[in-house]
Amino acid sequence: MQEHKGISRRKFIVQSCLLISASMVTPSGFALSGSRKYKMGLQLFTIRDAMEKDSLGSLKQVRSLGYEDLEIFGYDGDTGKYYGFKATEFKKVLDDHDLTTSSGHYNLPAYFDKPEADLMRYVDQCIEGAHILDQDFITWPWLDPKFRTMENYKILAGKLNLIGERVNKSGLGFAYHNHDFEFLDHHGENGYDLILKETDPALVKLQLDLYWVMHSSKLSPAELINKQPERFVMWHIKDMDKITRDYTELGSGSIDYISMLPGLPLSGLQYYYIEQGSNFAVNSMQSIEDSAVYFKKHLKKFL
Repeated sequence: MQEHKGISRRKFIVQSCLLISASMVTPSGFALSGSRKYKMGLQLFTIRDAMEKDSLGSLKQVRSLGYEDLEIFGYDGDTGKYYGFKATEFKKVLDDHDLTTSSGHYNLPAYFDKPEADLMRYVDQCIEGAHILDQDFITWPWLDPKFRTMENYKILAGKLNLIGERVNKSGLGFAYHNHDFEFLDHHGENGYDLILKETDPALVKLQLDLYWVMHSSKLSPAELINKQPERFVMWHIKDMDKITRDYTELGSGSIDYISMLPGLPLSGLQYYYIEQGSNFAVNSMQSIEDSAVYFKKHLKKFL
């Protein structure tokens, strides 16, 4: 893998903004209004069907809706491809559509029970791809159901520290993304508390899925963030159907983001992504349009 040298212009700007933002945080840990403006982000998993059919047309529409930053998924490390494009080609596609990508959900969980050498080989492939795309974070997105035991969460924590050290040395950040299963009770313990305790905050940041916290955690998003504020560098924002508790378009569900967002500490936040994994009222592209309209009208002023 070719060594990445120096720091990109975008990373320099991001880090400079963070320093300015940090200087404007109140003693209570809440950011002052207007201290930083974030790009409106989208997790591309939401429109995976559209991306498969017409990636270029889908990205053009994504940008037209006001989305500026993306979180990708589905990287093929052996071929170095994103959505069928070589990493350098996909970077040009993003540039041509005036889009950036700050994070990726990489297929690290597939290596949970593989030899460490295989895992680290894939980590190096992810690092190479992420540098080409000028991303800031590589994110661990999932854990297979067969591994969801407290013993395996301890093993996971060790792997996260190991990956985080490798990723950080390359000049990138590393984060863990939660679902609901981390909050399930295991005789008074849960996987998320163990991850918070057993991973090094300097090596492993956290991507907080606000939907899953509201769905399954005993603690509110603000209570979780206040445990270790600087670690929660990314959020996923999506709504919950009022009846089924499945995903739904922003503004049509039960999560009151208008009340929630002003009360969340922003001291560690760098990026957020709107997401809806399924349960579309019409189709995925219509859903990201409806969510964008609602977000820009009611929620963007908080971020």
